[in-house]
Formats: sequence, C-alpha cells, structure tokens
Amino acid sequence: MTVQTGASASALSVANPWGLVPPLGNLDAYITAANRLPMLTLEEEQAFARKLRDENDVEAAGKLVLSHLRLVISVSRQYLGYGLPHADLIQEGNVGLMKAVKRFDPDQGVRLVSYAMHWIKAEIHEYILKNWRMVKVATTKAQRKLFFNLRSMKQGFKADALDGDTHRNTLSEHEIDVMAKELNVKREEVMEMETRMSGGDVLLDPSPSDDGEEAYGPIAYLADALHEPTAMIEAHQRDVLASDGIAAALNVLDPRSRRIVEERWLKVNDDNSGGMTLHDLADEYGVSAERIRQIEVAAMKKMKAALAEFA
Repeated sequence: MTVQTGASASALSVANPWGLVPPLGNLDAYITAANRLPMLTLEEEQAFARKLRDENDVEAAGKLVLSHLRLVISVSRQYLGYGLPHADLIQEGNVGLMKAVKRFDPDQGVRLVSYAMHWIKAEIHEYILKNWRMVKVATTKAQRKLFFNLRSMKQGFKADALDGDTHRNTLSEHEIDVMAKELNVKREEVMEMETRMSGGDVLLDPSPSDDGEEAYGPIAYLADALHEPTAMIEAHQRDVLASDGIAAALNVLDPRSRRIVEERWLKVNDDNSGGMTLHDLADEYGVSAERIRQIEVAAMKKMKAALAEFA
C-alpha cells in the first residue's frame, strides 16, 4: 500500500479516503497505516471543517477523521493497563473522534486535536467502565475521577517507596490521605474505590468442568428456595386446597359418608392417634367393615372430583 507523506490536502483527496486504512483484523497494519497518514495544516483543517459545517460534506469529514487517527491510537495506549483489547479501545476512541468532528466549530480558534481529546477520552472511559467488570465500579462523577486516577497514583506511590516494598497492593493511611486531598474527595471514598478495584468478579453459575462434573458456585447457596415465586404460588395453592378445598369437597357428601371420611382421615386425637377404625364404624352403623370401606372409596372419588373443580 502506497500512501503519500506530504502535508497537502491532495494527500487525502482520494475517491474513498477510508481505503487508505487496511481492513479490520490486522491491528499492527492498521496502526502503521494510520501513523503514515499526513497531518492537516491549520488552513486545511479549517477549510474541511467549514465544508462539513456549511455543506455537510462527508468527504471533508472523512479527511478530518483520517488525519487524527494517530491521536486515537496514542490516547488508547494510555488505557492498556485495564486488560481490555487494544483494538476495542481504538474503536471506541474513533467513535469519540467522529463525534468531535461532527460538533467541531473552526471559528472558535481551537485546533481539532485539542477539541477531540475530550471526546476520545470520554468514549474510552465509558467503554472501560462498562466492560472492565461485570458489576459497575464507578457511577458518579467523583467515583469516575477516583477510578481513573487511583491506579496511576498507586504506581507513583510504589515508585517513590523508600523501603523497597514495591509489591504492597494496599494503600497506607498516609497514601489514602494524600490521594483524598489531591483528588478533593473523602478518604472513605478512596478506601471504597480501592476495595472495589482490588476485588475480583465471581461467576455465580459456573459452567461444568471438562470432566463433565457440575461446578459448584455461589448460586447454589445464594438461592432462596422458600421465597422463589413459583414455589410460593404452589405453596399458596396447597394451603387453599387443604382448607377451603377440603371444606367444599366435604359438602358434596351425605352425612354418613362425611363422618366416615372425617373419622378415618381428618380426625386426630390428643395422643396423635387417628379416629375410628373400619370395624368401629361398622359396629356403629350395623354393617360390615367391607361395606364401610366401599362407602369410603366412593366418598373419596366424589371429593377428588370436587377438588378438581375447586382448583
């Protein structure tokens, strides 16, 4: 790929200016090509910016973006310590650059490089905060300020350590006070952010291991089965059937059948023994025990049908 290195506007005057940058997939080639693109002079930058503002010239916007891709690459390198892919950081920074180009006013007397810096960092910051951890660690303005300064200030403390203890990860009381004063926040906020950043993410529901065994995770003991919605609904339905449902089912029986069911299944004496036996009921009604059993079976069928309708 051949790219002119002159600073004139003609260096970017191609039918498809984005064709100067190689396709996605090769980050090193992208960075090399972006760094070879020429920078615009002040006059060229203002001319393209006015064409974009006044005529909505997309080609002029493309030239402004292309000439500042190296700025995005440079800024994104400052955030590699968060463990996120460099290509993703560059991509988010490019989004910020395009937003800056769209809003840039050449009559304000400011170069695009200075104006775009804020937008590029803002997009990268937002990406880091959303993807660095599953759980957000910074939501307020003060917390964001802490988040992006805590790491660098900790490295500075380690570099200045006189006792050679550069492997210490926690902040000392003095360092917390210094950091709180410099960032104009409460020392409690510094301690809280340090705790958030030093902690790791825990997978609540881990995947099975390679040998096929089920992995044990916090979800196994964090779940509250007693208050799970489905279980609560089922328990409520059982309570209703055991009270109102049984009462409605007993009402469909004749007095003799109802008494037999109550004595056999619903009556509990003080000594936890049941009610009358088949023979006791047979003697009372003057029939055989088998006849009492048959009446009981027929009554149970009627109650089952009544409970089904009640449910």
